[in-house]
Amino acid sequence: MATQTAYNPATGGVPPDALTIDNAATGNTSSDIVDRGNMIAGGALQLVTTIGATPTVTVNIQGSFDGTNWFNVPYALVATPRTFVITAITITTAVTNNYVLQEGIPYRFFKIVRSANTNVTMTSKVWLR
Repeated sequence: MATQTAYNPATGGVPPDALTIDNAATGNTSSDIVDRGNMIAGGALQLVTTIGATPTVTVNIQGSFDGTNWFNVPYALVATPRTFVITAITITTAVTNNYVLQEGIPYRFFKIVRSANTNVTMTSKVWLR
């Protein structure tokens, strides 16, 4: 696992446009970790999947204070941007889904965890502010 930095002190804390945390990833291996530094603003997450026969994958969006103990972080669908949940996402088709990450939630590290993956390839990007 690689760690990418979302908070850039050299630019006054301005994060990059987007960080790719999965790039055509398969299997259940956890993706890269994003270090948010002291950011507590919200963000956006995009999950893009391609599929094979009988596809399914479960995705958890997680945060951590210390990089060791992880918990699901609140997200919402773009269609209902103020209805936040922490439940796992189950994907069974080829889709591009966009999610809103809730602001004001203090976690330093961010990652996507895939499980029960059968024939799903995922690319994900995150925009953190």
